[in-house]
Formats: sequence, structure tokens, C-alpha cells
Amino acid sequence: MNRLLIVSALVVTALVGAGAALAGNGNGATVVRGDAFYANGDLFRTVATPNDLSGTGAPDSSYDTLFMFAGAQMPLSSAAPGAPGYNGGRWMVRPVSFTVSYASAVATYGGGNGVFDSYSELHAAIAAGAASVGSVMSQFSCPVIPTH
Repeated sequence: MNRLLIVSALVVTALVGAGAALAGNGNGATVVRGDAFYANGDLFRTVATPNDLSGTGAPDSSYDTLFMFAGAQMPLSSAAPGAPGYNGGRWMVRPVSFTVSYASAVATYGGGNGVFDSYSELHAAIAAGAASVGSVMSQFSCPVIPTH
């Protein structure tokens, strides 16, 4: 198994979040039960589809970004269904690091609910120098399902 497939598997595992359970659905896909990531202030879940889109030559603009917080919170998406520019579940995963503590950054820029749940909140932290985004860790596709 190559490095990107391993990273993709770790990302899918991270998307499950604390307390979410995985259950097979009989067709080879794994259904994520429970909340998986934030986008535009809402929670979403997904179906894990093991695939690797790295090396396809697709431009970065054809992907949305899943920001990973090293276990500090559930991932955050740069877009969601219905939002302008949403790419239909094509993801590039990028890690977020902080120049201040995560707690301080989320208290200042996270909108008061204790997490970064919209890209505008994270973007404000990045613009202020409190956070930075690392290189692409993996690229894959999976559908996005609203939790409400």
C-alpha cells in the first residue's frame, strides 16, 4: 500500500471523529455513522470510498480542502453541497498548525462555540498569523451527506 493510500485511510479514520462508529454496508463501502466534519457552520457525514486521486494531474481548483487539526477537533471543509464552488466531494487534505495554542486560536477566531466550524473562521486565524496550513497530504473523493 503506498503512502497516499495510508494517509487517505488515516484521514477517513480521522473523519469518523471521537465516538463515531463504522459499520459496513455490504457493498465494500464503509458508512460513517455520526458527525464527520464541519462545513459552513454545519455538521456533515460521509461514505468512505477508498481511492487515491493523487497523480491524476487534476488542478487544485478541482478539489475542496479538508483541514485536519491533529485531533483537536473534527476536520473542517472549505466548501459543502449547495455552496458556490463546491467540487462534489473531491478532497485534498491539508494539516493546520498554530503559532498560538489551538485553544487560544479557537477562542479568538472560532465564533464562540469552541471549534472552527466554517472556513471564514479558520481563514481569519490564518490571516492573523495564528494558524498556517501545510502541504497536501492526500487527494481522494467521497460523498458529503448533511446530518439534518
